Amino acid sequence: MTDGPFGARLGDGRSWPAPAKLNLCLHIVGRRADGYHLLQSAMQFIDLTDELCFYRRPPGRIERVAGPADIPSDQDLAVRAARLLAEKTGIDLGVGIELNKRIPVQGGLGGGSSDAATVLVALNRLWAANLSVDALAKLGLGLGADVPFFVRGQASWAEGVGERLTPAEFPERVFLVVKPAAAVSTAEIFQAPELTRNSPITTIRAFLAEGGRNDCVATVRSRYPDVAEALDWLGKVSDPRLTGTGACVFAAMPDADSAAAIRRTLPARWSGFVTRGLNRSPLLDRLAQA
Repeated sequence: MTDGPFGARLGDGRSWPAPAKLNLCLHIVGRRADGYHLLQSAMQFIDLTDELCFYRRPPGRIERVAGPADIPSDQDLAVRAARLLAEKTGIDLGVGIELNKRIPVQGGLGGGSSDAATVLVALNRLWAANLSVDALAKLGLGLGADVPFFVRGQASWAEGVGERLTPAEFPERVFLVVKPAAAVSTAEIFQAPELTRNSPITTIRAFLAEGGRNDCVATVRSRYPDVAEALDWLGKVSDPRLTGTGACVFAAMPDADSAAAIRRTLPARWSGFVTRGLNRSPLLDRLAQA
């Protein structure tokens, strides 16, 4: 146990990563009676991560000691995940959560879900809760459809509402990711009457052979002009894609140098970064070291 800026750290004191993801495709194949959409998506991690540190606190005291100012602590999925784990296991331990946010918020990169998954995986070890991966994934589903993907830590073909995961190996390409000056509401897009909801069911093999698409693109384009402009800008140099419902758009690049060169030409009102796809989450490596 080591000391940090907020007291004594739990475990070996080092931070825990929460990686971002890309939806390499997102097909909407139906809608359940309860309103949830049925999806097919190829999901892959990227090497952009939030970082979380955990601090000793008195029994029952679960709090965020540092994090994004625009997300209230009690609404933060990281805090909610810790409280849920304590409630479901009956563990009466406390924790202070330090969240260093690097993944853009409301970007379609899964940052909040990834933070929640890292909290579940890390505290399961640090609190000696000893839940199985399946149990943690089931617990995480109550926090968000993407949380089980981040808990399991393997690039996957996702189906159902996103909870049915088949591990997969996708090419680990270099990507340029662009974040336009927009905050897309996922709820708005999925509730839009014009959204396509009847894509034909496909397979991993077909996706790998033919590629896929994002069925949310047309709706997002019509409602968020800045995202449409970013897709058009990126389309001048590569095949642009939308991740999730956005706002981030991305494209595969030949190598990191060419991606960095294009990034330097970004309009000043947008941000962007060069990253690489990962089929194994760095969270699994951190767990092994713990």
